Amino acid sequence: MNAETEAGAVSPAAAGAEPTRNVRIWRPLTDVVETAEGIVLMMEMPGVVADDVDITLERRVLTVRGRGSSPQPDRLRLVHLEFEPGDYERSFVLSEDFDAARIEAVLKDGVLTLRLPRAAEAQPSKIQVKAA
Repeated sequence: MNAETEAGAVSPAAAGAEPTRNVRIWRPLTDVVETAEGIVLMMEMPGVVADDVDITLERRVLTVRGRGSSPQPDRLRLVHLEFEPGDYERSFVLSEDFDAARIEAVLKDGVLTLRLPRAAEAQPSKIQVKAA
């Protein structure tokens, strides 16, 4: 199928428009831990697989998006649903002392773990005090 519809108009997908979904956008619960090396973020994103996570860092704003999927039990009939699927999005403003090239992200068991190491020059150093 080409980018133009029968009437000659360009479809939104072909024009670079992002498709929309009729789902809730959740702000994932996040734990933030400071370590000697930097910061670790642990975000709950149930129903999201690694291929459906998008992480960007632009102008000190770290944005995490995850596209959730509905669980479809095999050969079972759902009688009660408490988990409402949806997409996830959260942004954080970072200081300038993080090394963007070394940020790591791992998704396991519905938890996205981001490791944000500080740049070498931003690492705190201990100053030795001498007795006079």
